[in-house]
Amino acid sequence: MVLRRGRAALIGVAVTAALVACTDAPPPAPAAPESGALPGVELPQVTPQPKEMRRLGDDIAVRGRVEVVVDPLVDEPTRDLARQVLSQAGAEEVVVRQPGEEVGDVSLSVRVGDRTSPTVVKGLQELGVDAPAPLPPEGYVLAGRGGDALFVGASDPAGAYYGVQTLRQLASPGRIAGVAVVDEPSMPLRGTIEGFYGPPWTHQERMEQLAFYGDVKLNTYIYAPKDDPYHRERWREPYPPAELAEVRELIGQAAAHHVKFTFALSPGTSICYSDPADSQALVDKLSAVHAAGVRDFSIPLDDISYTRWNCAQDRAVYGEPSQAAAGRAQTELLNRVQREFVDRNPDVAPLQFVPTEYSDLDDSPYKAALRAGLDPRVQVMWTGDGVVPDGISVDDARRAGETWGRDLFLWDNYPVNDFDGSAGRLLLGPYAHREPGLSQELTGLVVNPMNQAAASQVVEFGAADFAWNDAAFDPARAWRAAAEHLAGDRSTAPDPGLVADPATADALGVFFDLLHAAPLPSGETWLPPAPELSRRIDGLHRAWQAGDRRAAVDGLDAYARVVAEAPERIRAGAPANFTADAQPWLTAADLWGDALLASLDGLRARTDGDEALAGRRFDAAAQLAAEAGAVRSSPEEVRPDAPVLVADGVLDAFVRQAPTLR
Repeated sequence: MVLRRGRAALIGVAVTAALVACTDAPPPAPAAPESGALPGVELPQVTPQPKEMRRLGDDIAVRGRVEVVVDPLVDEPTRDLARQVLSQAGAEEVVVRQPGEEVGDVSLSVRVGDRTSPTVVKGLQELGVDAPAPLPPEGYVLAGRGGDALFVGASDPAGAYYGVQTLRQLASPGRIAGVAVVDEPSMPLRGTIEGFYGPPWTHQERMEQLAFYGDVKLNTYIYAPKDDPYHRERWREPYPPAELAEVRELIGQAAAHHVKFTFALSPGTSICYSDPADSQALVDKLSAVHAAGVRDFSIPLDDISYTRWNCAQDRAVYGEPSQAAAGRAQTELLNRVQREFVDRNPDVAPLQFVPTEYSDLDDSPYKAALRAGLDPRVQVMWTGDGVVPDGISVDDARRAGETWGRDLFLWDNYPVNDFDGSAGRLLLGPYAHREPGLSQELTGLVVNPMNQAAASQVVEFGAADFAWNDAAFDPARAWRAAAEHLAGDRSTAPDPGLVADPATADALGVFFDLLHAAPLPSGETWLPPAPELSRRIDGLHRAWQAGDRRAAVDGLDAYARVVAEAPERIRAGAPANFTADAQPWLTAADLWGDALLASLDGLRARTDGDEALAGRRFDAAAQLAAEAGAVRSSPEEVRPDAPVLVADGVLDAFVRQAPTLR
C-alpha cells in the first residue's frame, strides 16, 4: 500500500495493523523472493493471487499507438477490456486487429490468443516462459518485459478474459509490469448466491455485481432470492414480460463478464412430488428461462419441512412423512428434471441442488435415500458444519463428501446478515477461517451475501481470492486489497481505474475494523469486534494502570482521530453505491468516533486535575454514544428497528468505563 507522508502515514500504519489483526495471528513474515525475481524489485499485487508470478525484467512502456492482435478465441468483451486497459495506461490510440493485418508505427504489440498459436508459442519461448499447452480451463499465461511485445495465451475465451483482467492490475500510468504469470483456478465454480431473505437486490445492483465478478474472476451467480415470489411461493407461474426482460439483460451482462447466470427455482413449499402436473410445471418454468438464454440451473429445497406433505397423494405414494420418504420423493423429482430437461438440452450445465439437510456432517435416512438414488451428475450444495459455520475445514468437507457420496458445492453463509443474530450489522470483516486445501474436496464455492449489495464486495473479494488460489490465501492480504479496490480512482469511468487513493483505502481499512464482527445465529461472534481498536484500548488501560496516564491518553488519541475522520473520507472517496449501503453505519461511526475523542478529553482533563472539565467531556461522550445507539438502518433494510452496531462491546464499553478510571 502506498502511503503519504505525515498524518496519512500515521493512518497507514494504523490500518495496516488493523488489517493484520483480522487473522488473530502474528503479522506474516516477509515473503521469500519468487524464483527469478529481481533483487529489490517488488512484484505487483494481483487479486486473485496468481499461482505463479515472477519478474522477467524492466517494465513495458505504454505510449503512442498500441496494437492488440487477437484471434477467434478472444471474444468481444475481452477485446474491449484490453482496449480500455491500454488506453488508461497511457496509449494515445489502441488498434485491435486480426493476425496478418498490418498496422504501422506501433510502440507496443499485445498478442492475445490461443496458447498453441505459433506467435504465442514463439514469444513465450523467447521470454523463457514455460506453460502447459493446452492450458487448463480458464487458465492463462501472460509474459512481457521491456521492449515492444507482450503475450497473453489461453485455451478458452474465459482464460483470455482472465489474462486481460490480470493485465489490468499489472498496468499503471505509462507502464505494464515486466512479469510472467502462469495461472489457473483451484475451484471450477466460484461466485455468489443471492439466497437471502428480505428485499432482493435491485436490477441495477445485480448488473453492478456481475461486472465486479468479472474483475475478480468469479464465474458464478446463482439467482435465488427468497422473497422473489416467482422463485419460491409462485414458482409455477411464468415470469411477467417485464421481469423476463430484466433476466435477459442480466444474462447478457453475465456473459460479457464471463459469469454463469444460474437460475434457481425453489418449489418445496408447495410442490406435490408425485403429481406429474407439478413436475411438468417445474420443467416448463426451467424451459422458459432456458429459452431466454440461461444454461445453468439450481433446484433449492432448503428451509422447508419434510415432516409433512403438501398433498395427500404424496402420503399415498411415499408413506407417512419422514426423512427417508422425503429423500425418496426429492430424488425422484430431481432425476425427472435431469431426464426431461437437462438430458434433452445438451447445452445445459450439471444441475445444482440444495438439500433440505444442508448444514451438518452426520448421516441420516434422508441423506441415505438421496445417496442411493440421486443421479451422480447432480451437484449437491452444503453450508458447512452449521447453517452459519464459524469455520470450514478440509476435514469437514471430506467427511461431508463421504456422507453424501460425492464432492460437494459449498454454499457459504457469510457475509449474509438476514438472520436474528445479525440484526443491525454490516459485515465487513475478512473472508477467514476457511482452510486452504478445500479446493481438493469441493467442486465450487459461492458466498451468500448481504442485502447490501455493494458492501458485500468486501467479503466477496476475499472469497474470490480464496476460491481461485486457496493454497496461497492470506485473509489480511485480501482484506487490504478489498479496501484498495473500493478506493480506486473513479475519474476514468466506467473502469474502476488504475490507481487507488491511499487516504480512502486507509479510511476504509479502519472502518472495516469497526465492522469486523461476524455473528452466529446465537448472537455470539466468530470474528471478534474491532480487533485493532480493542488492542489499542487495552494498551491505554495497561499504561493507565501503570501510572503513565498522559502517555496512555496520547497513545490512543491519534488512532481515535483516525476513527473519527474515516467516515468523512469514505463519503468523499469511496463509490457512491458503497457509501449508500453503509450510510447508517458511517453515521453511527461518526458519532462513536466523536464520543471516543470526548472520552479521551475527559481522561486528559482528569490527568491535568480539572475534574469539572472531565465531567463535562464525559457527559458529552455519553450524549454522543446515546445518539449513536439511536441510529437505525433505513426503512428499506431487513430490520429497520434494529440499532446499528459499530464496534459493539468495544467502543460502547470504553465510553461507559472511561469515567470510572481514576
